[in-house]
Amino acid sequence: MSAQILTVKMENIGNLFKAIAADQKLYLPLEQAGQVQFLPYDPADDSQKVRLDVLNTVRSAKDLFFPQSENMVAFKKQGKKIDIIENREKVEAFTVFGVRACDARSFDILDRVFLSEPVDVSYAERRARGTVVTLACNEPEETCFCETFGIDAAKPDGDITTWIADGLLWWQANTNKGVKLTDKLLSVDAGLFVDSTGEAKALEEQQEKIREIISQLPLHGLSLEYFHKEELKTIFNSPKWQELSEACIGCGTCTFVCPTCQCYDIRDYDTGNGVQRYRCWDSCMYSDFVMMAHGNPRTSQVERFRQRFMHKLVYYPANNEGIFSCVGCGRCLAKCPSSMNIVKVAKTIGGEANV
Repeated sequence: MSAQILTVKMENIGNLFKAIAADQKLYLPLEQAGQVQFLPYDPADDSQKVRLDVLNTVRSAKDLFFPQSENMVAFKKQGKKIDIIENREKVEAFTVFGVRACDARSFDILDRVFLSEPVDVSYAERRARGTVVTLACNEPEETCFCETFGIDAAKPDGDITTWIADGLLWWQANTNKGVKLTDKLLSVDAGLFVDSTGEAKALEEQQEKIREIISQLPLHGLSLEYFHKEELKTIFNSPKWQELSEACIGCGTCTFVCPTCQCYDIRDYDTGNGVQRYRCWDSCMYSDFVMMAHGNPRTSQVERFRQRFMHKLVYYPANNEGIFSCVGCGRCLAKCPSSMNIVKVAKTIGGEANV
């Protein structure tokens, strides 16, 4: 490891959080009503429960860059005069701490959608102002299969990568934003970190342990070799889609917990004092998705079901250098009420046995 490695004692991690939150908003995995989500950290609120031990938040860190709902613009009409009111949320600098390797990789997938021309200015602004601090997965779960996509849970990407090992939080800056945040923290409290660059044996052992756990998970070795651009028509016309879709109830849960889904709808709402235009997440699993004047182009559940997984496994990689639109976080495996998920689809369509 050539980059500088810093450490802070886990018993002092609260001081680290306070130092980050001193001049910007900090999002942490916090437990609220029995669920863990990325929420704003308040140093003055002792009731907040930070849960760095929880592998996956209910929804991913995608929310902070592509919110579930956001204002776009408002209109106010007086006679024939229409005033356009800019009321998008003002984005200030923020840091999100505790992002797992799978969720960190999802940003690359989303960037290819929202930062391509025409650039989504709201997403771009949040990406520019947000600093991502990732956290290695000490105990990957049975639903994890990030390794399938070349993701290393023992060394996640991010502006800063952190690990928890030997009673310490290990800290490594990877990008200019990461270095900037690190330097700022050191300027505020020179004693916050200890330089442990030459003493990373415990960290290396932790990484080896994580990779060993991954090698023994049920989904280790999952292959997606079958899903090539050349097989598009063959996959699309597979009779197996009918059987697979029969279990799907079209609830959309898989799309809302997915860190890479990017479908949204734009709507106008009459507030009684004008019109608010906003956008919100949508799901290709819904019967009114992409509804047009003449109706919905996908009128059956099997068509909608197929569309979702064709996009993840065929369409997106065909247009993005073979990169799949999935990061193996396992949320859809854990949350689907009918136990239908992308792994079952991949194995069935690919000719393998079901999970």
